[in-house]
Amino acid sequence: MKILFVGDIFGSAGRKIVAEHIGHLRETHSVDLTIMNAENAAGGFGVTPAIAEDLFDLGADVLTTGNHVWDKRELIDYLNGVAADGHERGRRVLRPANMQTGLPGYGVYEGVTESGLPYAVINLMGKVFMGGTNDPFSAVNDLLKKITAKVIFLDFHGEATSEKVAMGWHLDGRVTAVVGTHTHIPTADERILHYGTAYQTDVGMSGPYDSVIGVEKEMVLNRFLTGMPGKFEAAKGNPKLCAALITCDAETGRASAIQRIMLGE
Repeated sequence: MKILFVGDIFGSAGRKIVAEHIGHLRETHSVDLTIMNAENAAGGFGVTPAIAEDLFDLGADVLTTGNHVWDKRELIDYLNGVAADGHERGRRVLRPANMQTGLPGYGVYEGVTESGLPYAVINLMGKVFMGGTNDPFSAVNDLLKKITAKVIFLDFHGEATSEKVAMGWHLDGRVTAVVGTHTHIPTADERILHYGTAYQTDVGMSGPYDSVIGVEKEMVLNRFLTGMPGKFEAAKGNPKLCAALITCDAETGRASAIQRIMLGE
């Protein structure tokens, strides 16, 4: 079974580069399951229902998010809603499962691929240097007790590399893959852990790399140089698609390979 995960889609540049390459990637690698992190897809801050629908039309099976999930208020109703064509697509947009209880949406999605392979996708957010979350380690322990699928993919949206690495070891042999998002910088540490879990600390951003993690350089430099606040805008230069391709056994859920991908114009 092949799983393609596309890292944080940032703004219009990120959406454009994904649209240009995703079809070829999915076809070339015979991808069974496509997951995208879309939390920055709308101008770098949040995701709208319309953009989510566009990403589903491009081939996404599940969309994950992170700390910017509530930036576009119109997403809140969509998380539990039904699309115009009758598909419950909003249910396949995840927010971190370890947010406070009672919030809209879900942090886990269990589905079946077009070829009939069952899978689960979990979205968690780190606690170190991040706000508004409960302990992700105990949260995932509770979630795994309820999931029946063997193939389990985790998008761990976190700031601290130590917390992400710890989560990888915590889940080694218990899930198919643990991949990190949020820092927008791809790491070169992809590997298969001892008991068959694919791991990468951060997949990286799918968006403009002539920027400061997606934002126009001058705006961020001004804040660092002067300390004065200012409005951030998404950059557009040098867009790249960053992704991870994972190969696993659909019956056991164990991963056998993980490949880093970076594609540009």
